[in-house]
Parts: sequence; structure tokens; C-alpha cells
Amino acid sequence: MEPISLDVLLASVGKEVGVSPWRVVTQTMIDQFADATDDHQFIHCDPERAKRETPFGGTIAHGFLSLSLLSAMTFETMPPLEKGKMGVNHGFDSLRFLAPVKTGSRIRTRFVLADVKVRPSGWVQTAHDVTIEIEGSKKPALTARWLTLTLIEREPETA
Repeated sequence: MEPISLDVLLASVGKEVGVSPWRVVTQTMIDQFADATDDHQFIHCDPERAKRETPFGGTIAHGFLSLSLLSAMTFETMPPLEKGKMGVNHGFDSLRFLAPVKTGSRIRTRFVLADVKVRPSGWVQTAHDVTIEIEGSKKPALTARWLTLTLIEREPETA
């Protein structure tokens, strides 16, 4: 994917700037996330019990697993910023988990660029309104305003 200029980024505020490919959330992913976070609640890791004892009909992904997939879906979808040296998560202004992601579901993310702030330090802060959709569901898995920072390579100062 070709990098975009800061001018193009600034001109994109208020627009949908990308929709990621669909991604299947598998039980293996859920189990690995449970191992990484030490969250082995039965609604995530015990398909038989989850089928018997929950209204979901089986296991569901951790909300934070769906959230953590934003980074991968961004790299699949969003062009990098020209002269960007690195990017980091800066946080969330809002986050709501709205519907469970059942094991085997396909999800994707819609990205709307809500704001861009160019800092004198060389960092560019972006705010994206993100919606993780679940294929076939009227409700999304989550909505959030996601803040990221990209460090831009500075131009050498001339005398």
C-alpha cells in the first residue's frame, strides 16, 4: 500500500477512509487469547458448557480480543503516512461493546477519520471512529473512538 501525504490525511477528516477485509474469529484464536490474558471464563473456552448455559449457543470471543484485532485490520486496510517512522496506540476516547462475537463469526472494521492533530514535536495524532461489524448482525461488536500517534521524520534544519 502506497503511503499518503499529511495533506491527503488532513483532507480526509470526516470521511470513511477504509473497510478491512472480513476475518474469521476461530476457537483457536479465542483459546490463545485466553492463554495470553489468563481469562479462561467458560463462555470463551468451553464450547459444550457455553452451549448449555449461555444464550449465545456456544462460545464467544473476548471483547478485548475483538478490540485487539484493530491493529491487524488497520495494517490490512489503511495506507501508512509518508515519512512515518513508527506508530503507537494512544488510547480511546470512547469504547462500547455492543454485541458478542460468536466463535466462527466473520468481522471487519469500518474506519472514519474523525480528527487529525499535528503536534510541533513531530507526532501526528489521529482519531478514528471505528466500528467492528459482525457479518449477518444488525448490531456491531463494538464502536470506539481510537487515538493513535505516528512519529514523522523531521526535515533537516537549514542554516
